[in-house]
Amino acid sequence: MSQKYSSLIELLNAWFGGAATTMIGALVGRLMWHTNEVRKMRRKFFGKELLWEMPIAVGMAFIGEALASWLALEQPMATGLIAALAYLGPRGSEVLFMRWFAAKVEKG
Repeated sequence: MSQKYSSLIELLNAWFGGAATTMIGALVGRLMWHTNEVRKMRRKFFGKELLWEMPIAVGMAFIGEALASWLALEQPMATGLIAALAYLGPRGSEVLFMRWFAAKVEKG
């Protein structure tokens, strides 16, 4: 029986499950960042740097999953958040958090 899916995330969840979809989102986020670095001629596409993106993707998936849970986000918003955080990486996420935190402190 043919099933209709309204989004790519629903299809990936049905095929692989939620954990795999989370990891796919994180890996795609890091791959987008890596591809941008390649385009800027800062690194080779199939260099050793690509291997270093894997632990970052996994770590950002854990952080993103926790943040999505705290914000009570459902799929596909949670996977989108995870992919965005993976794209930003640890440094980008830190900058984003510090700006948010500074705005909260200034408001009082």
